[in-house]
Amino acid sequence: MNLLEIRGLSKFFGGLAAVHRLDLKVDQGQIFGLIGPNGAGKSTVLNMIGGTLRPSHGEVIFNGGAVTSLPAHEHARRGIARVFQENAIFGGLTVFENVRVGYHLQTQIDLPSLIVNTRFHREREDTLREKTLEMLRYVGLADHANVQAISLPHGRQRLLCLAIALATEPKLLLLDEPLTGMNAEEINEMVQKIRALESEQGIACIIIEHNLRAVMGLCDWIAVLNFGEKIAEGPPGEIVRNPSVIEAYLGTEDDAA
Repeated sequence: MNLLEIRGLSKFFGGLAAVHRLDLKVDQGQIFGLIGPNGAGKSTVLNMIGGTLRPSHGEVIFNGGAVTSLPAHEHARRGIARVFQENAIFGGLTVFENVRVGYHLQTQIDLPSLIVNTRFHREREDTLREKTLEMLRYVGLADHANVQAISLPHGRQRLLCLAIALATEPKLLLLDEPLTGMNAEEINEMVQKIRALESEQGIACIIIEHNLRAVMGLCDWIAVLNFGEKIAEGPPGEIVRNPSVIEAYLGTEDDAA
């Protein structure tokens, strides 16, 4: 079953088509790679799926319903989460507090219970505290729970961003260059975490990543963009041999002349 379907999606900036008539389908639990040269329109696509950018034309259908014109927080509430290129964390809060904020999105706040501190409120807080600690254990940050987030090294901050996104309990996770700036050990750790999302939790992922070796080894299906248009789509083994893809990345002999 398709969790996400993009129909004829286009985005124009002035007279420039950043994305043009794009069709994509992502299945439940699928790891979907979206690759292409710099400026191909990949991040623009994620922005439209996540709701931070409204399409000029086309539709975004998620979990059976149209979300094309909805604001970003409604996309998130329906189960679309995102890890951005930059580490989007609350630097002045602890690692624990950052992940707790992520769980807040799925928590219905009852103001009278909060003020009176009812038994229900206390039990809910205990549950969220345990869920937060469980998430930190899952991503390997339990030992850093009380550390100020800004003091974490870059690789750990990337894992924290993943934990915050997962705390919103998504059905679809948008990963915008999740491996950027990581060393080989950190890349391997992040790849294993992403792979586990599919196998253990059934969360679908769309990944933009310039580390093609990691993408080819991780993704079930890949679409390739060039100048805002899809030029190829298929399993990794086909994509890596596709002449149009090779030309988009390496150019032709005429380009090199």
